[in-house]
Amino acid sequence: MTEKQNVLLIDDEESFCDILGRSLMRCGYTVNCANDSASALDLARAGFHDYAVVDLRIGQESGLSLIRKFKEIRPQMKIIILTGYASIATAVEAIKLGATHYLTKPADVEDIIEAFGREGGDEKVKPADNPISAQRAEWEHIQTVLQKYEGNISATAKAMGMHRRTLQRKLQKRPVNR
Repeated sequence: MTEKQNVLLIDDEESFCDILGRSLMRCGYTVNCANDSASALDLARAGFHDYAVVDLRIGQESGLSLIRKFKEIRPQMKIIILTGYASIATAVEAIKLGATHYLTKPADVEDIIEAFGREGGDEKVKPADNPISAQRAEWEHIQTVLQKYEGNISATAKAMGMHRRTLQRKLQKRPVNR
C-alpha cells in the first residue's frame, strides 16, 4: 500500500470492533469504528472512507440498510458485509444493493483485506458437493420471507403460518451450516 486507506468498521459488538480495528491498523489502514447505524452514517458523512466493513445485524437493525446510504455519500466506497448469520437471501440483497463482498464470521483480517481488493466474482468457485440440509433450507426460507417483509417478525410469522414466538426462537439460533 502506498498511502493509508481509510476503513469504516460497523459492528454492535464493541470488543469485536476494537480487535478488528487494531488488526487493520497494524496492516496500515486508518480505522473509524461505529457501534450503531446513526454513528456510522455520521462518520461516513464527516470523513473520507475507501472501505466499509458492515455487520449484517447491528443491534435490532439490518446492516443492509446502510449500503445504499454509504453509496450515496461516497459512490466509490467498497462495502464488505460481515455476518455470523449468513443466508442466501441476505447475500443476494447485499450485492444487489451495492456491497462489494459478503463474508461470514469468523473471518480473519486477511480475508477482509483480500475482499477489499476484489473487483468482481470468481467463476472458479465450485458448487457444493451435496444439497443443503432440511434445517438449512428452513433457515434460508425464513431469511427470504423475513427480507420480503423488511424484517417484520409478526408479518413473517403470519406469512409462514407459524406463531411469532416460534419464529423468534428459530431466529435466535445460529444458522445451520449445511
